[in-house]
Amino acid sequence: MTDRTVAVLLAGGIGVRVGLGIPKQLIKIAGKAIVEHTLESVNACPFIDDVIIVMNAGAIDQLSSLMDRERFPKLTQIIPGGETRNDSTLAALEVLGEDPNTKVLFHDAVRPFVDDRILEDCVKALDSYDAVDTAIPSADTIIQVDSSSHITGIPDRSTLRRGQTPQAFRVGTIRRAYELAAKDPAFHATDDCGVVFTYLPDTPIYVVDGTAENMKVTEPIDVHIADKLFQLQSSSLTADAETPDFTGKVVVVFGGSYGIGSSIVALARNAGAHVHEFSRSTTGTDVRSKGHVKKALKSVYEREGRIDAVVLTAGILQIGPLTKTKVKQIEAGIEINFLAPVVVARAAFKYLNETNGQVLLFTSSSHTRGRANYGVYSASKAAVVNLTQSLAEEWGDDGVAINCINPQRTHTPMRTNAFGEEPLETLLEPESVAAVTLQVLASPLTGQVIAVRVEDVRKAQAQ
Repeated sequence: MTDRTVAVLLAGGIGVRVGLGIPKQLIKIAGKAIVEHTLESVNACPFIDDVIIVMNAGAIDQLSSLMDRERFPKLTQIIPGGETRNDSTLAALEVLGEDPNTKVLFHDAVRPFVDDRILEDCVKALDSYDAVDTAIPSADTIIQVDSSSHITGIPDRSTLRRGQTPQAFRVGTIRRAYELAAKDPAFHATDDCGVVFTYLPDTPIYVVDGTAENMKVTEPIDVHIADKLFQLQSSSLTADAETPDFTGKVVVVFGGSYGIGSSIVALARNAGAHVHEFSRSTTGTDVRSKGHVKKALKSVYEREGRIDAVVLTAGILQIGPLTKTKVKQIEAGIEINFLAPVVVARAAFKYLNETNGQVLLFTSSSHTRGRANYGVYSASKAAVVNLTQSLAEEWGDDGVAINCINPQRTHTPMRTNAFGEEPLETLLEPESVAAVTLQVLASPLTGQVIAVRVEDVRKAQAQ
């Protein structure tokens, strides 16, 4: 009989340093609270039997929706934490039961990128050790200073590690360490391995290798870094993967008459979907018009009885100096590239709310930095990214997903009209972008900006 393994997510912090006015574990990234991302990772790990969340008592009610046996079958309790990290650990120990051999992993709820390898290594290390830490080498030189900010020592960097979590223990060991600490009036520790190290000095603490990605969201910049890491994770979706089965799904594509949109229509139909395509050239549908979009979606719903996905690929790329571009052209660019996504997303919501469906928009690699001669286009595409992320938060509780594809240079009529003929080996084919699009539509992702890059597609094709 194997020992029971419990993961405890420590979410008792109030997030003062992150500076966003809410507990840091509740900050939403990629459409979900950070603690929710962390819970998903731990709940999915086959080496974990049960999960307990120790939550800031003042915000514990905000996690009640996570007690969903179908979604998180391993989550057994959400309990209030204490004033300090150590108090929260003690709160968890009180509900862990009496078996001293139970394995327990204490993990920061604001480290959402912990992976199965780290979790497995911690659990297996407890077969040989009673205490386990997770750490990574220090890339920086560490210095010691005195109260006058004078250097007093420079330790050998090769022997130094930066501590992370999980920290794992046999319950009997960590409980005994805290019993001894309670008798010490000078007790102070910032983590649980520190308690074992101080009060059970004869107990060796084994160190598991962490990862740079297993970061802790503490400072404002960490929120932005975490957002980028989620984007990198979603970039594992590849154009050469097997096409998902869309049998019986109803997909609406606005702007599907040519280019990427046309490829999405064809690939989705081949995958078994009932696809309805709307565009100015084929159906007279103007995606800037609330009336046109509502009419199109209503017609599909009346015919099919459901809508599972709404894709908007329509766009316009106008090149030229801002001061020499006609106002009507500027307005048209903003309306097609940004107003249309707003109109389509707003109109699609009520249908997708019935099916837990998804809106899929398109941005451009230029959204990260404005570029000369097409600043309005770049700004509009940046706005689409912000729209995607904000609606993912708004719609999270409704089960409606929204994502954004960021294709690199793609061989489409729109690009050819703007830049002329270019070497094909430097361009994506629309079919490759369509293949990633279908993977995103079949995934549980929301709030993600998924990059499709030429080099990634070429590398996959060469393998």
